Amino acid sequence: MSAEQAAAHAPTAGEYIQHHLQHLQLNFAFEPVKQTKLVDFSLFNADSIFYSVVLGALVCLILWAAARKATAGVPGRFQALVEILVEFVDTQARGLIHNKSSLKVVSPIALTVFLWIFFMNAMDMLPVDWLPWLWGKAYEATTGHDASHAYMRVVPTADLSAALGMSVSVLLITIYYNIKIKGLGGWAHELVTAPFGSKIFMAPVNFVMQLIEYGSKTISHGMRLWGNMYAGELLFLLIALMGMAFPSMSLFGGSLLWLGHLITGTLWALFHIFIVVLQAFIFMMLTLVYIGQAHESH
Repeated sequence: MSAEQAAAHAPTAGEYIQHHLQHLQLNFAFEPVKQTKLVDFSLFNADSIFYSVVLGALVCLILWAAARKATAGVPGRFQALVEILVEFVDTQARGLIHNKSSLKVVSPIALTVFLWIFFMNAMDMLPVDWLPWLWGKAYEATTGHDASHAYMRVVPTADLSAALGMSVSVLLITIYYNIKIKGLGGWAHELVTAPFGSKIFMAPVNFVMQLIEYGSKTISHGMRLWGNMYAGELLFLLIALMGMAFPSMSLFGGSLLWLGHLITGTLWALFHIFIVVLQAFIFMMLTLVYIGQAHESH
């Protein structure tokens, strides 16, 4: 294929971004499909599930390896790092949850949540075309179809359904602790007496306010994580487009654009490391806050 033909077949900027923001979606017969409705429960994002499961297994493997190699003597670097992280998370949990029995479960949950989300966020640090390119080559080799139909996103937390799925899981944990600590009757009583008191005529208002509170906390919990990671992924795609435009411009203009691509890509990658860690920390802390609130009586 000549250079002119290659340029003619090259995707436009809009097509490039649209392709990279399209999930690998399958229906429950494991056939490739595309979502056409805002909410569609007849399909799932296979790429998000794959990477989240793989990274979750990696977190479990790391923690298992740390526990297996733990020694009472002078710890190695790996053990020292894990111990610092465990102590840090445990300190945060003890500051918000004062039930010793609950801490035995909640602290490991918080540690797992932090590491899991950190690793999922960190997938955004990979060059945007590496894994999708490999998947495209594998797709061509196995199906014989063009790679333009091979979709894959590698950052599970940039998928709204995955982020909301995690926040809903936190909601279910808070409901469990509400019932465990207060009893089913005690929690039901709280639903109709807080925040406006126990007057019988205020019960419907209290119940509606409680539903709004639980719903808003769950939605904001997931969308905060998703919004930050989606924006970060989109910025990396826009920076990648600057480098892709280099061959189609004059030597001077293309060189300036490539230099801008290099500088902005480096600066954003360095800043994004902070975002990756911060969003994992915020999600973990809000998880602890919501579980801590489930232990409090109103």
